[in-house]
Amino acid sequence: MKFDEVIGQEEAKERLVQMHENGRVPHAMMFCGPRGCGKMALALAFASYLIGRNDKGGKNSCGTCRQCAMLRSWSHPDLIFTYPVIKPQGTSADHKMVSDDFAREWRTMLNEDPYFTMNRWLEKMGAGNQQAMIYVAESEAVIRKLSMKSSQGGYKVNIIWLPERMREDCANKMLKIIEEPPLQTVFIMVSEEPERLLETIRSRVQRIDIKKIDTPSLEKALTERRAIDKDVAHRIARVADGDWIKALETLDAGNENKEFLDLFMSLMRQAYARNVKDLKTWSETVAALGRERQRSMLVYFQHLVRENFIYNFRNPDLVYMTTEEENFATRFAKFINEANVIAIDDIFGTAIRDIGQNANPKMVFYDVAMKIIVEIIKR
Repeated sequence: MKFDEVIGQEEAKERLVQMHENGRVPHAMMFCGPRGCGKMALALAFASYLIGRNDKGGKNSCGTCRQCAMLRSWSHPDLIFTYPVIKPQGTSADHKMVSDDFAREWRTMLNEDPYFTMNRWLEKMGAGNQQAMIYVAESEAVIRKLSMKSSQGGYKVNIIWLPERMREDCANKMLKIIEEPPLQTVFIMVSEEPERLLETIRSRVQRIDIKKIDTPSLEKALTERRAIDKDVAHRIARVADGDWIKALETLDAGNENKEFLDLFMSLMRQAYARNVKDLKTWSETVAALGRERQRSMLVYFQHLVRENFIYNFRNPDLVYMTTEEENFATRFAKFINEANVIAIDDIFGTAIRDIGQNANPKMVFYDVAMKIIVEIIKR
């Protein structure tokens, strides 16, 4: 993958190239930033940039040799991937899960699109309700792979996607090799929630914050990659607010956010009507989604609450909603006001925490529904 395949992020690209040209590539770095900004795409491009120069005397990779072909298929021996996995039902208790158990699914996903979410990865693995983790056996696999010499005598790169999902025993074992890596080894962590990572690891990596994609770059990508009309691309880019994944979801008529919007509208309507029976049915429906999708839904709910509150100011430049979301807001926004906006946001935030701590989802969402009844009538 090349840098010009990454949408926007010109400042970050230039910074990474300068690191290499100045001979100051950190042995461990962590890319952080909002969803859909291209953290993983940048990590893939930088890894390809480093490894592609191993046998080119510092020149750009040719794009046609065997080494470049392996990089394009994400099968280069000097590029190591670490990512959360599940333990499928029926797996032997003696089998220690590692990333390589899902290598085929991982490479397929990267080849489809380097901009992806945890939900998409869970679907690729057929996870159902399982949560993905990086298990302790992964640290042993990484240490073994990095102990081997580079196939081309240059950099070896370990991309760790979502290092915050490492179990504590895995993180502690990874700490030693991160502190004292083999020569010309580079760790690139791509994190969504860096605060969840062990402080001992965070203190040993160079953090690079990736900004949202600028709106002109999103518009350009939509028109060039998706053949979208310029005016439509402009509206989608504004709504996406720097998130390429959200821009694509907006284009997809059957996207997940439309399902979440329906659930949000149902919750608010039934809460306003104080229809406890239907709210119980709603909570049971949501409880069946699986924990990762539940968390995504709740984050989306928080987004809608904030947007509906802002909608009341009647300033179109401040509103970032799709046409469907805005149509609902014309009637609903008046119910989100100074008296309840913070409390409603906190209700969903607490539910995110509880779901992450494996609380009973039926109880969590029924509690959410009952609390929304109280808040939605505050005018």
